[in-house]
Amino acid sequence: MTWETVIGLEIHAQLATASKIFSGASTKYGAAPNTQASLVDLGYPGVLPVLNGDAVRMAVKFGLATHCKIAQRSIFARKNYFYPDLPKGYQISQYELPIVHGGHVDVQLPDGSTRHVNIVRAHLEEDAGKSLHEDFAGMSGIDLNRAGTGLLEIVSAPDMRSAQEAGAYMRKIHALVRYLEICDGNLQEGSFRCDANVSVRRVGDTKLGTRTELKNLNSFRFVEKAIEIERDRQIELIEGGGKVTQETRLFDPDREETRPMRSKEEANDYRYFPDPDLLPIAVDDALIERVRATLPELPDAKRERFTNAYSLSAYDADVLTVDKRLADYFEAVVKATKAAPKIAANWVMGELTGALNRTNVDIDASRVSAATLAALLDKIEAGTISGKIAKEVFEAVWNGEGSVDAVIEKRGLVQISDTGAIDKLVAEVIAANAAQVEQFRAGKQQVLGFLVGQVMKMSKGKANPQQVNEALRKQLGA
Repeated sequence: MTWETVIGLEIHAQLATASKIFSGASTKYGAAPNTQASLVDLGYPGVLPVLNGDAVRMAVKFGLATHCKIAQRSIFARKNYFYPDLPKGYQISQYELPIVHGGHVDVQLPDGSTRHVNIVRAHLEEDAGKSLHEDFAGMSGIDLNRAGTGLLEIVSAPDMRSAQEAGAYMRKIHALVRYLEICDGNLQEGSFRCDANVSVRRVGDTKLGTRTELKNLNSFRFVEKAIEIERDRQIELIEGGGKVTQETRLFDPDREETRPMRSKEEANDYRYFPDPDLLPIAVDDALIERVRATLPELPDAKRERFTNAYSLSAYDADVLTVDKRLADYFEAVVKATKAAPKIAANWVMGELTGALNRTNVDIDASRVSAATLAALLDKIEAGTISGKIAKEVFEAVWNGEGSVDAVIEKRGLVQISDTGAIDKLVAEVIAANAAQVEQFRAGKQQVLGFLVGQVMKMSKGKANPQQVNEALRKQLGA
């Protein structure tokens, strides 16, 4: 382990505004190509951009949530480059005076440690269009629907030292922007993506190595994989006597390689200068305080509260608070059921999440509501059904067979808790398993589990397991 990886991420979060950052065109996803691009987005002469106030408030909201300084005066600049999906020949962005700078987040890592990642800046800018390379017989198509959509580019310091740390940081920012409701975080639609700056240096060196930029990574798995592959490529190159070239590279997940896209530009290559069509952004204390009042309970605070209020493990609290909607669902179940919070947590993280993943359904469209799951847990708590039967009921409710009560009644799933009926089942199992009974009486305690299983099998899973256990011990004289 003579090499150290140094990583910084530039995350692009598409702001959840109804219209674009400098025009009134819609930002709704999925429209036919080039139907949501106004004259401003297309760069027609004589039209002027008008700043979307919601974009400013969302940037301030992110800054407050990440301990950043909010610039009371910031400006837009023109970043000049020529590409087919950039109609104006320049992108409106922020350079010298960004709206947000100098914050940090603390990232929980899988081994339980914490990585402090500094946020250098978060600036507002417009997105470019999209080049389409399929179905055009060797040519490319240009869809400008996305051109002019508001972005918040979140630039970290090079504080991460492994692909896993970078993945954890990206997940942290992803959860945060969704909690703040400033970005829907949809990676498949490109609403949340990142560029990774990667370099390597000998352990103990303080000077940074030459970095490459991995462009447009839109999944957590791809970010981690791309960084690992690029790290290995750079180490192999240097150890073979070569030098790393500062450049932009693309990650090919099919070939599991990174390949050159273009030489890495410096800031002066973009010829930044203040945009003459846009006034500076003025953010006063009153606006900052109005935005601060809208901040929700953030993931770190919610995780700590779940641990303390519900006696959950750090792992359970972490899983439940990654998505605000999942956290809200869990709390709704807890408030509506007599079952312990830990039991509710197990069902939300187990049966519910499993069903959502299997059917590719979003939690907002869950077929089992929080109230329904709470009612199911109450049936277990009351001894009406066993935990095993409850899973069958959950599946039936998920598949649309009716309410919890209706499924239990229709399928005859009420748990057998009658002492006489259980004693009869236990007596039959003892009579049919003489060898195992002798083993138990000879001190082989684990045989009891087998006998309990036989009773449950005979009752088709309906017998109360606790009562079965007690009846067995009583009849066996234990």
